[in-house]
Amino acid sequence: MSDLKDFLDSKVEEYNQPGFIPLDPISIPHEYSKKQDIEITAFFAAVLAWGQRKTIINKCHELFELMDNAPHDFLINHQDSDLKVFLNFKHRTFNATDTLYFIEFLSKFYKEHSSMEEAFLTKSSGEITMETRLISFHQLFFSDPDAPQRTRKHIATPARKSVCKRLNMFLRWMVRKDNKGVDFGLWSKISPSTLICPCDLHVDRVARKLGLITRKQTDWLTALELTERLKEMDPSDPVKYDFALFGLGVEEKF
Repeated sequence: MSDLKDFLDSKVEEYNQPGFIPLDPISIPHEYSKKQDIEITAFFAAVLAWGQRKTIINKCHELFELMDNAPHDFLINHQDSDLKVFLNFKHRTFNATDTLYFIEFLSKFYKEHSSMEEAFLTKSSGEITMETRLISFHQLFFSDPDAPQRTRKHIATPARKSVCKRLNMFLRWMVRKDNKGVDFGLWSKISPSTLICPCDLHVDRVARKLGLITRKQTDWLTALELTERLKEMDPSDPVKYDFALFGLGVEEKF
């Protein structure tokens, strides 16, 4: 394990640096400086993160141009007539219905809260884990009885055994704190030690090659298994190894 830790630590150093940003969806929130704009653009960028990275980035630019590149201000102050421009927005299976519901939820939320972190601070009476936070967030996001059924597939939940890759990536961006300049570390009420590694195709493949995953299928329990193995190498910041696993998979075709 010490050899593997040394290898992965070196890859974290290689990929967790500003040169990683321009070609990755995390480049979108890095274009903003206001906390709420960073949260909103990061959330959308994570949710839309499937397909080619270049296409994801282009689609995010298209979406935020429709908000005059001031998403928080748009969410708080838009009129109903301002929403017509979103009727033609589409990325893969994320369409205008989904976009308008996301806008509706975030608009209501930011009129009552100053940070999206509040949406992940579950009021659960039992043990608070990332699993309970994500389940609680899904319930909050779709608490409107008129929420479109089709939109539910765009917000994953461990309650459906989903690996929750996109939400875990968003949380990594918001929660992880270091001085490397990639992750934002904007949130202080959720500990980096509780984050779950985003388990996409590249991370999953590399982790299996390295013996970090033994579970046959890829689901929520797989993400937990991988994260537990990463905690053996760094219990306080296990998800930093996402940089190593993703970099090995995408950049080095490991």
